[in-house]
Amino acid sequence: MKRAVLWAGATLVALVVLACLVSVAWLPTDPNTVGTPTLAPPSADHPLGTDNLGRDLAARLLVGARSCLLVGVVAVSIGAVIGVPLGIIAGGSRGVAATVLMRGADIVYAFPALLLAILLAAARGHASTFTAMAAIGLSTIPAFMRVTRSAAVDVLAQDYVMAARGAGFGLGHIALRHVLPNVAPVVLVQSSSAFGVAILAEASLSYLGLGTPPTTPSWGRMIYEAQSFVYSDIQLAALPGICIAAAVLGFNLLGDGLRDLLDPTLREITR
Repeated sequence: MKRAVLWAGATLVALVVLACLVSVAWLPTDPNTVGTPTLAPPSADHPLGTDNLGRDLAARLLVGARSCLLVGVVAVSIGAVIGVPLGIIAGGSRGVAATVLMRGADIVYAFPALLLAILLAAARGHASTFTAMAAIGLSTIPAFMRVTRSAAVDVLAQDYVMAARGAGFGLGHIALRHVLPNVAPVVLVQSSSAFGVAILAEASLSYLGLGTPPTTPSWGRMIYEAQSFVYSDIQLAALPGICIAAAVLGFNLLGDGLRDLLDPTLREITR
């Protein structure tokens, strides 16, 4: 059953990645080309039909996969690159230093990605893909810090770490040699879960006009543009909605499957 969850998540993620790769190598037509017919049903020229401006839905969905994966990769990278080292430092520190780091994480955690995006857009004067990536990335830092600190505390309490400290090695050496390899599975699981959150957040920001600009197809923006045609042409909103749901579900299932596979405590329970 646990392997089934892992394979289901991996399959959905693979489909999203495949759509992204296809959009790089081939598109049925330019996704921004306005033409006729508008609101057309699926046909040989337009496999999924066209929107209210005559733009090809298949091409826009494919490019939307590229946009959501780009934002997800950058946002999760920001969260991991900043959050993991801070989590290790907080796990290896005592007293005021650890308290300051974790309370700082709590403060950042209190600001949702939407609010951060609004603040960054106001500071830069306009919304952009960079704004969405930075806002989502900053909002994921506390989660990476928490899971990394929790795992690092357990690792730092092991005898081999005590021996390394007794031999005169500092926190930097111990973190690279002992802590980081042992917390890597936890970080991998968190990255998969954070990827799903990032995709959903990017779609929400694009829907509100705070993410990917209108010139670049985005699943969230497509839903916003289709809301006036929900009752007459449901596929305009349903197709990008299904893509968002499949991507988020895929990364969440992948994270759950990896957790069940890599977590030694769960493996002991199942034996």
